[in-house]
Amino acid sequence: MTTRSALAARAGELLGPRHTTYVVALVTPAGDEADAVGTDPHGDVELGSVSKGVTGLLWRDAVARGEVSEDAALGAHLAVPPALAGIRLSALATHTSGLSRLAPGTHPVRRTWELWREGRNPYREDLPELLRRLDDVKVRTTSKPAYSNLGFQLLGHAVASAAGTSYADLVAQRLAAPLGLTDTYVATSADRLRPGAVAPRNRSGTEVEAWANEAVAPAGGVRSSAADLAVLLRALLDRSVAGADALDPVAPFMGRLQIGAAWLTGPLLRRTVTWHNGGTGGFRSFVGIDREHGVGVALVSACSRSVDGAAARLLAEAGDA
Repeated sequence: MTTRSALAARAGELLGPRHTTYVVALVTPAGDEADAVGTDPHGDVELGSVSKGVTGLLWRDAVARGEVSEDAALGAHLAVPPALAGIRLSALATHTSGLSRLAPGTHPVRRTWELWREGRNPYREDLPELLRRLDDVKVRTTSKPAYSNLGFQLLGHAVASAAGTSYADLVAQRLAAPLGLTDTYVATSADRLRPGAVAPRNRSGTEVEAWANEAVAPAGGVRSSAADLAVLLRALLDRSVAGADALDPVAPFMGRLQIGAAWLTGPLLRRTVTWHNGGTGGFRSFVGIDREHGVGVALVSACSRSVDGAAARLLAEAGDA
């Protein structure tokens, strides 16, 4: 029987018995750790909306490369209807674009029912179909933040288009390759999942469909592993990751939170933490760094029960050590 590391054991205590398969990474000034339960440290899991943080990094990197201007409009890089063409990429990155949470015609009630009853992936359209649905989009005029998966889908595909490639290849070329992230990738369809892919499970433990899809990838389709997440956390902390200024707050978000390019910064258990969390049909995720204390935590469970509290505790305990 494999002996759990102290890190994996502590994560298990905080998560509780419903979480039987999870990956965890911890970085501190003393070093980096990565472990997994129910898989191995290289088993890849769905990051869910932590993918938005990846897209934020890629956008800021594209600005630094001169591929998109600081005030670039969406229509300059993606074929969208006139009503959307003038939306700034910066507004997409801070959830202030006025776009709805989902694309028109998504039928959230039906898809939610299919997800919970049948375990189906609710994001089944490819990129051309997503773009076709934009004809009916309505843009709100308010500047108040409104969380939008659609906004980040369009942001990621616009940045990829500006680079002359696909979003999946952009992740591979500009995030995974430079950092040596061998387990980090975008599965654009279920048949492109790698052999080490961890199966997603809902709250009752039933296996459900993976969220492997081209269109949703920039908002929720990046996969990674415990080993890779440790490397990414270190790169976020020392700002060696491309587009690191995505972490820096530029606008108020909600409550006491501020937002950079997707990444949220605010108080968490008496710490100031920069973070993003996520959820899919069968995973919950959290990636966060406490820059003042030089610590970071990533926790992803193959279960649709929140991991946020456990991850926050791990981060606070690491900062207190």
